[in-house]
Amino acid sequence: MSDLGYATRELFIQFMHRIQIEIPKSTLAMFSKLKYINSPNFELFRARWTADYLDGFVVHSRAFDGLKGNFPIGFLVWNLSKNVPAKGVQTIALDRTGQVIGEKVFYRELVRSPLSEWIVRPRSNKQDALPLKGALLPTESTKDVRGDKWADGAIGSMIVFGNDFQHSAQTALLSSGYGNAGAFFVTEENLWQAAIVFAVRRLLKPTWLNDRDQFLQPSQPLTDEFKSDCLVWMLFNGSNLTAGADGLHWNNQDWSLTNHFIPFTERELGAKARFESDFMVRYMAGMAFSLEAQAVLDESRKLFQRFHVTSFPNKIRQEYKLGRADAGWYQVRRALEANGDTELTDFDPFKAAYAALGEKLRPTVYELGFLPA
Repeated sequence: MSDLGYATRELFIQFMHRIQIEIPKSTLAMFSKLKYINSPNFELFRARWTADYLDGFVVHSRAFDGLKGNFPIGFLVWNLSKNVPAKGVQTIALDRTGQVIGEKVFYRELVRSPLSEWIVRPRSNKQDALPLKGALLPTESTKDVRGDKWADGAIGSMIVFGNDFQHSAQTALLSSGYGNAGAFFVTEENLWQAAIVFAVRRLLKPTWLNDRDQFLQPSQPLTDEFKSDCLVWMLFNGSNLTAGADGLHWNNQDWSLTNHFIPFTERELGAKARFESDFMVRYMAGMAFSLEAQAVLDESRKLFQRFHVTSFPNKIRQEYKLGRADAGWYQVRRALEANGDTELTDFDPFKAAYAALGEKLRPTVYELGFLPA
């Protein structure tokens, strides 16, 4: 079974393989996860599994005692006597009481290349970098660690685990390298793509039924407005973990983070010191923004301004490393929330503007082909 690659790790795949070889004229009906239908790790198995798909249904994993998580379990029927590999597996979706709630197609082969291959990942150089596991948290390990080198022209890194919905929440933007696998360097050249990847992966919420759906490269041209909308949506998402900070410790050294992702000038915000980088202001100069994106920029600017006139207690300053002027969105919102100054800091207008931008962008994920319809 060595020619089946990663799939051989699954016991049910071993049974399917033996049945195909030893009982080639049989009809197979079974409950199982659906990774053998559309997971990239199962391509070698699918090349061998050419049985004719007859029919089937899917139910929520929690319909079975002892199973955790939110993913589909399929009951699929295959005719092994026919060599008819299905392009897509169309199923009926049932709820836990057996009632039909819709239909779902699981595609055997991606109709386009995966989104994970859309961005050319810059190569690392020999410059040391701080490997992070969060906005201000260096990784604990010093062995077999990733992200401890930088890249030419890098302004940050983006965490992107997997290419399917079940991993979509593992998407974040950092001001340094990431301590584990599943990240790429963000540069001026690929920033527009990085913002789109970030937005596409986080705009829609995973459900048990779309859990294994694969993100795809776009099938339609992308407008400048869509690109700038995604950029603004990324900059003010809760998983934008970029920061400006000193005094981070890792591997017996002190490290600093430079924040390249502030879309405002010091003068706009009333900052008391200069920012080390004005990259984002220069990058966004001359961009035209939709009404929804402009509203997010206007409301977030007010929160940045409130941050820069607030005298935070030492506990908050230490926790969020507020010793530099170029604090990032993560530090701004967390510090304001921790300060509890609700009379002076109203997040509601920002939240409403940000929600409106998300509502505008959400349908485009399907319209532009980032997910199969």
